[in-house]
Amino acid sequence: MAVETREYRAEAKFQRVSPQKARLVLGLIRGRGVQDAMETTAFAKKRIAPVIYKLLASAVDNAKFIASEEGFDLDVDNLYVKQALANDGPRMKRIRPAPMGRAFRYQRRLAHIVVSLAERKPQDGLVTRVEEPAAASAAAKPAKAKPAKAKAAKASKSKVEPEAAKTEAPAPAANAAKP
Repeated sequence: MAVETREYRAEAKFQRVSPQKARLVLGLIRGRGVQDAMETTAFAKKRIAPVIYKLLASAVDNAKFIASEEGFDLDVDNLYVKQALANDGPRMKRIRPAPMGRAFRYQRRLAHIVVSLAERKPQDGLVTRVEEPAAASAAAKPAKAKPAKAKAAKASKSKVEPEAAKTEAPAPAANAAKP
């Protein structure tokens, strides 16, 4: 039986950027958590990145609004970018002056950007929060660590002593031979 996951969308239409350039930023955020995606777009050095940041914020707001309207619990921390697309919009035809009275045609491309969010369900068997108190876990860790440190210290002393004896023995003999 398939469980239906909810998707929350936001669209920005007729953006004055080529879809290819928008896809560069969208490729960075696809599949990431919402918080991570927003941080990525906030610090990206592309002109379209602030628009995509606003689009992500709008999709999160849409998710919160739909959750409150329909009365179900939504954990915003579990949202991730499920789909991020930049489709072609209409093209604006322009003319550039060329030598000897001619004109060259070129096209200004527009993009329709779509961001879709979905909620990741916590997997069974994975612990997301630690339930035991901090004092009990802190007391348990040093008890395990002390025997391991003692064994490591004994092992390191036994290894260091024979090496030190080997290096110190030839040194006085070499000094005695020189004068």
